[in-house]
Amino acid sequence: MVSRSAERRIPCIVVTGVAGIGKSTVARLLAERLGVPFAEGDDFHSPADIAKMSAGTPLDDADRQPWLESIGRWLHERDAAGTGAVVACSALKRRYRNTLRAACPGAFFLHLTADRELLADRLSRRTGHFMPTSLLDSQLATLEPLEPDERGAELDATPAADTVVDMAADLLLRQ
Repeated sequence: MVSRSAERRIPCIVVTGVAGIGKSTVARLLAERLGVPFAEGDDFHSPADIAKMSAGTPLDDADRQPWLESIGRWLHERDAAGTGAVVACSALKRRYRNTLRAACPGAFFLHLTADRELLADRLSRRTGHFMPTSLLDSQLATLEPLEPDERGAELDATPAADTVVDMAADLLLRQ
């Protein structure tokens, strides 16, 4: 566990990336490592959004807005309480990240990356999740990587999740 001091608060961290990248696993393990609250972004989706994605239809910006605002409120509450937090949330477009940043200005975005083949393989082996492999290409087409003026970093999600979490924790300690 990383210690928290009065001078160095753990920020609210948004683990981002496309479906199959390992957001949930990395975010959960990172939250455990840091000793902060964790939230699964998928839990903030409405039943209608889940049904739409389960049917193989990508969400549009109007579908995503209430979802992002809900996640933003959760981040804001943790930031205001000073606890820090980690949430797994695709946040594929800059404007989606801007919605989260408006609610939690100090949010740090940890963008996980991997090649399409690895993502497709991971999605094909995943069970019990509403996101079908058929939506991977729409996610990749929607993805807008972090820009230089956005607070965050990219990490290769190819290694095992524990290794990615080690890299993320090291990176956050240097911030």
